[in-house]
Amino acid sequence: MEMERIPSKLDIDVVEGKDIQKRFHIPRTDFGPEKVVRLFDHENNQTWGYVVVDNLTRGPSLGGIRLAPDISVNEVYGLASAMTFKNAAAMLPIGGGKSGILGNPAYFAENPLQKKKLITAFAEALWPVADYIPGPDMGTDEQDMQLIYDVFSRLNKAPNHGRGGVGRPPEKGGLPLDEWGLTAHGLFAGAKTAEEFEPGFRIRGARVVIQGYGNVGCHIAEKLAAEGAKIVGASDINMGLYNPDGLDLDQLSEIRKEPSGLMLYTGATKMRFIGETLDQLLQVPSDILIPAARPDAITRRNADKIQTRIILQGANNPVDHVVEYYLKRRKNVTSLTDFIVNAGGVIACAVELKVDSDDKFKKKVKKQDGCGKAYLEQLVYNIISSNVSEIYARLAKAKNPDLMWRDVATDLAKERLSKSGKDAESIFA
Repeated sequence: MEMERIPSKLDIDVVEGKDIQKRFHIPRTDFGPEKVVRLFDHENNQTWGYVVVDNLTRGPSLGGIRLAPDISVNEVYGLASAMTFKNAAAMLPIGGGKSGILGNPAYFAENPLQKKKLITAFAEALWPVADYIPGPDMGTDEQDMQLIYDVFSRLNKAPNHGRGGVGRPPEKGGLPLDEWGLTAHGLFAGAKTAEEFEPGFRIRGARVVIQGYGNVGCHIAEKLAAEGAKIVGASDINMGLYNPDGLDLDQLSEIRKEPSGLMLYTGATKMRFIGETLDQLLQVPSDILIPAARPDAITRRNADKIQTRIILQGANNPVDHVVEYYLKRRKNVTSLTDFIVNAGGVIACAVELKVDSDDKFKKKVKKQDGCGKAYLEQLVYNIISSNVSEIYARLAKAKNPDLMWRDVATDLAKERLSKSGKDAESIFA
């Protein structure tokens, strides 16, 4: 990707129905995808990104914009289909979607004006795709969402358009899911609820390893540490760190946004991982393993070396069903499914959409603390804790001993997917 030439304008190519399989070789399921949008530079036909609208049964599709140098249409599709189940399981009045932009986050961290140019072009091209609502994801943040919101307001000739971006700064009327750590709060709810059902599992004293020490990884580390857990491993794209006596969270929090990231860590470590060895951090002994980066972190290649008790899936699609089955049957590892436990961020996005156009609901959300953080934390905790409890209860009653956590989670999401968003009334009353 030629970062020195950011296009000032992007065009879109919309592919729908059966043409999706012919064009992109994406498998069609009972739930989607509805359409795939390619964003490209009309001057040289260079692809700059993709949008996948997977399912619209419960409402317009909502999902984050992922910025990565190697993003592919297949990765975006996989993430979009996960959003379909995530939004349905959380009983939100939105469908599943996702988008990806080809670009290097490290480059844009040093060249913010270039990022602004690209995000602006992306937003302008995205405006005709009315059934997709963008939010933040890896490589994008609340400032990017505010820029998209402003572009949409300009094109709409008015704000409060219900199109996103969502996850905007609070001073602009948004609910900043990254700054408030709301995705991490959902993971925390999953871990706390699992204490009630997993024999011998306790957060206090647990050893925690986090792959992807970003907005999700940092906040879940702080929440679990406050409950008495010990963060023994952490990684970003630069470095993996392991210390069985625990890592310095204050220092990790301070350096994680620097270009060199965790490579700047000066605290004690027993092992450091870099380059091709980076993912070996996943294999160190732990009680809670949190993959919070890209898909396919745990595969058949490394499953036999995983040494943990609980996998909290902070990333989308970090491990597939076959590997989860192996880990449970051979190693008694319970893997808490991504679209159940990492739904905190999208819950906040759905609330922000309604807050932006409903003053009565806005007052309700902000009544307790003036900003809405307390309301959202309680809502995220309640939804995710309830779903985790429901899945454990169904597993306990199941007659099939081979039934997995993901199997029951998928059944729950499918049941709610058929309700067309009507069950969301209890959340947004």
